[in-house]
Amino acid sequence: MKGDKREEQGPGPETVAPQQPTEDEEALIEFHRSYRELFQFFCNNTTIHGAIRLVCSKHNRMKTAFWAVLWLCTFGMMYWQFGLLFGEYFSYPVNLNINLNSDKLVFPAVTVCTLNPYRYPEITEQLKELDSITQQTLLDLFKYNASTLEAQPRHRRDVHPPLPHPLQRLRVPPPRLEARRARSSASSVRDNSPEVGRKDWMIGFQLCNQNRSDCFYQRYSSGVDAVREWYRFHYINILSRLSDTSLSREQLGNFIFTCRFNQASCGDGNYSHFHHPMYGNCYTFNDKNNSSLWMSSMPGINNGLSLTLRTEQNDFIPLLSTVTGARVMVHGQDEPAFMDDGGFNLRPGVETSISMRKESLDRLGGDYGDCTQNGSDVPVKNLYRSKYTQQVCIHSCFQENMVKECGCAYIFYPLPEGVEYCDYRKHNSWGYCYYKLQDAFSSDRLGCFTKCRKPCSVTNYELSAGYSRWPSVTSQDWVFQMLSLQNNYTVSNKRNGVAKLNIYFKELNYKANSESPSVTMVTLLSNLGSQWSLWFGSSVLSVVEMAELLFDLSVITFLMLLRRFRSRYWSPGRGAGGAREVASSPVSALPSRFCPHPTSPSVPQPGPTLPPSLTAPPPAYATLGPCLSQSGSACAPGEP
Repeated sequence: MKGDKREEQGPGPETVAPQQPTEDEEALIEFHRSYRELFQFFCNNTTIHGAIRLVCSKHNRMKTAFWAVLWLCTFGMMYWQFGLLFGEYFSYPVNLNINLNSDKLVFPAVTVCTLNPYRYPEITEQLKELDSITQQTLLDLFKYNASTLEAQPRHRRDVHPPLPHPLQRLRVPPPRLEARRARSSASSVRDNSPEVGRKDWMIGFQLCNQNRSDCFYQRYSSGVDAVREWYRFHYINILSRLSDTSLSREQLGNFIFTCRFNQASCGDGNYSHFHHPMYGNCYTFNDKNNSSLWMSSMPGINNGLSLTLRTEQNDFIPLLSTVTGARVMVHGQDEPAFMDDGGFNLRPGVETSISMRKESLDRLGGDYGDCTQNGSDVPVKNLYRSKYTQQVCIHSCFQENMVKECGCAYIFYPLPEGVEYCDYRKHNSWGYCYYKLQDAFSSDRLGCFTKCRKPCSVTNYELSAGYSRWPSVTSQDWVFQMLSLQNNYTVSNKRNGVAKLNIYFKELNYKANSESPSVTMVTLLSNLGSQWSLWFGSSVLSVVEMAELLFDLSVITFLMLLRRFRSRYWSPGRGAGGAREVASSPVSALPSRFCPHPTSPSVPQPGPTLPPSLTAPPPAYATLGPCLSQSGSACAPGEP
């Protein structure tokens, strides 16, 4: 028996006692046993103000409830402010910074046009035919004999076939009775102002598609507008038959009498020439092809560009240009001159002085603004040999749609490769397609204004003009005489034959506008810290404490759910797995207090007494069934 005792006592201390930690020992990772214990520990040790009051006032439930509600309210207010701060940050607001700089300035490019389409020798006969048909149309519609047109009367043997899309008078149906009553009831006083479409007829011309299944009339209430647009439509078709080489360069001296910059005369290397269908010959000074760009080191009228222009109209087309003078535009060196968009007219017999002030703008791209750096990310091909601008993109977009829908290119915009300009001799329905496309373009149904984003860097010139009579009455005789002798040209109509233009910098100070982020990451963190300190009076470490609290909450919740899952599916008696687990568990590993249901009385087995530190059960055995005898000692392995 003693030997048996020794055999039972011998292996006990070596195998069981060292494997079970005591309650006083600290494990590597510990978690709180309940939510109450966790929150009590957090409130006693956190650096967040007000949390300790929840524990100190636990004997006064009213104070506890008050501090709990107050703590939750401040917590909610703080995170509401956090939401506002994050919303402001992710809206990407910007600040506009304005800087005033002073330095030498590069003089901008200046484009001047004659404002008169020219009669090219290659199309003289076709223009004469158009003028003759126009003269007959004016006589038929308005009973006006257009003797001022440079067209010879046609003989019967020289009668040409009529032009397509003739100009005609169109009947306008009278308004309905309900519309007349509504208009009369809405007007309480007599309307003496003229109203478009008040007559019972309008002027227009018919346009049809390829198979003439769909037609419409291009209508105008003004006879002047109708004649000009109709003549312009046919003139574009005639002009498209010219080759690029036939657009000969007009001599500069025939249009510009004098040219000076910074009191020095201009040379042939200071300008370039191009032709505009409506504004005739145009000359660009100081563009990117200039031998050396002009610099302005001083402001004032004597330190800029001074031009004396000829504004007479000889052998030009009066039905296209109804004004006299010249057209001028100021733009950047690497930007095309859109004379329709940004130009203005010069009056003959007047000296026009234009003062400039430079202004630049740098926008933030990306999330802060919808702009592009160089247009490479814009889904429109740049047809101009220049840098990206919004106007360049818009015109290129319209030309792309024109080629795609109509099969030909519009003569006002650059010609894409492999495409020819529209001519109703080759494309008989291009007019129908063009006017339909123009309507869709104006209403942005083509999407050009959406596709073409603003450039991130823009340079503008703010212009202000002054006018004075030139030359004066006392000096006009000798001025005209000198101009005639110098240019070998006699000014027949003195006052309406010349104009003077001065362009200069008003001051060398220029405004540089730039955008910067209004809320940066540093600003956001500063604002978040201010709100945290305002509502809780704590620091960044307090945020870590809150994160630790949330982590502990999630771990405790996970362990409780895991314990409930094991108790439900892995408890003994619920299958062979549970029986095997109980059978394989050593008796010494089951503490007496963990078997709350006593079994039948049995004789206590001799053996060593378990230390108290081993009576704390591990969580996995919390649901084991009863295994103790009535005496309270552990059961033998073979006992029921």
